[in-house]
Amino acid sequence: MAATAEGYFHAPGFRSPSVGGNRVAHRLSALDLRIDLGDRIGSRDWWRGAATVIALTAVTIFAGTLPVPLPVAVDAPMTAAQADDARPDTILPLALGGTTGRFVAPGRQVEAMAEAPERPRIEATAEVRRSDSFEGALRRAGVGKDEANDISRLVGSAIPVRSIKPGTDIDLVLGRRDSKSVPRPVETMGFRASFDLRLELARADDGALALKRIPIAVDDTPMRVSGTVGSGLAKSARAAGVPAAIVSEAIQQLGYAVDFQHGVGKRDRFDFVVAHRRAETGETQTGALLYAGLDRGKGDDVELLRWTYAGKPQFFRATGESARKGLMRTPVDGAHLTSNFGMRFHPLLNYSRLHQGVDFGAASGSPIMAAAAGTISFAGWHGGHGNYVMVKHNGTLSTAYAHMSRFAVKAGQTVAQGQVIGYVGSTGLSTGPHLHYEIWLKGAPVNPLTLKFLGGTQLAGPELARFKAELGRMRSLHTAGAMSAGEVVADAVPAEAQPGRKRRG
Repeated sequence: MAATAEGYFHAPGFRSPSVGGNRVAHRLSALDLRIDLGDRIGSRDWWRGAATVIALTAVTIFAGTLPVPLPVAVDAPMTAAQADDARPDTILPLALGGTTGRFVAPGRQVEAMAEAPERPRIEATAEVRRSDSFEGALRRAGVGKDEANDISRLVGSAIPVRSIKPGTDIDLVLGRRDSKSVPRPVETMGFRASFDLRLELARADDGALALKRIPIAVDDTPMRVSGTVGSGLAKSARAAGVPAAIVSEAIQQLGYAVDFQHGVGKRDRFDFVVAHRRAETGETQTGALLYAGLDRGKGDDVELLRWTYAGKPQFFRATGESARKGLMRTPVDGAHLTSNFGMRFHPLLNYSRLHQGVDFGAASGSPIMAAAAGTISFAGWHGGHGNYVMVKHNGTLSTAYAHMSRFAVKAGQTVAQGQVIGYVGSTGLSTGPHLHYEIWLKGAPVNPLTLKFLGGTQLAGPELARFKAELGRMRSLHTAGAMSAGEVVADAVPAEAQPGRKRRG
């Protein structure tokens, strides 16, 4: 044993505790218990990690079996009387025996009521039905017979009661009544009497109902919509938001002045003006077609304006000449010329013969219109023509329509120009849906594309001047673009102020 410098003795073979502790700490710090079982599978470290996981799992399972259940006192089940007493305090559906609260017997201060009380005022809405009257709608809402008659007389002093359209909502406030045996009195009432007028009734201080007229400001500026013809006038106009009925009327009227097979190109522009009203409350109304134009970019533009002549509205060209001059050039909407008049090789008969009309390709079921007013001289099956209609217009002129899918007229019936007489089909000797259109003049077939007609109404004098002024007003309207739910209203902006627009002469 030897003494050290610090005064301690050190025996040979003896290790200091501090040295051993340092070595253990070093080994523990080097020990990694976070073994990745997906790495170095089968190695010494992997087996050590697997053993660690199994040991921890076993300890957890064993520890879960150690807790002993705690003794808890169980209440005795309720008797039937106790359950009935507790039921009002539970949350339970009525279908399963739930109640709405405890029943408390009335005391001495409780007095029995003769009947249940009513609300002092009732707000209701009555709708005028198609098979109903204005008074009937009021009666259904609870208004008494005598008061409904009085209200009808008051409203009749402002507007005709029969002019109230079906679907009109009537807002009512019914007041307090003395007993349930009498109807409630009307305190206030209001409804939209017309597009530009609202009527309201209120009870005055003397108890009588007083009528109040509330005018609604309306902008009557027409709507102008224009666009490129593209793949088809009807398709492009509908895509621009023009209603289908307006598009059909525009094509029908333009059909008197334009050959849709040769006179309209994809880059041509259409220009429609439609009657349009917008109320200050936001509602809109779309009316009739007022103006239809085609800008064909070749100086041969077409403009038609609705004008009332001799008490009848009709369309006139920019020159003041009636648009309905002679026959319609294209008696079917959305058609394209597929075969001309003259000698041709028949695709089904396999020999050449005279093609006595022209063929227009169109979708099956497309409406076919009478090219002019007249009388149906024949409507039925006609050999290779299939379903066939002939219209006699006068002593020398007739038109015929073949391969119809079905008829819309009968023999002997009188038709107007533009009236639907049948629908496109493929009956008879036909290779597909189309209209075979013939014109017979003095008993002989003539080419519908070259036949010229003269005549028609011509405006003159002061009436022509008024017509020109109205045409100028239509030209000056600002183009509103697409008519999406009537949200855009055309403004009266001169055409010169619109970039890219040229003024028609």
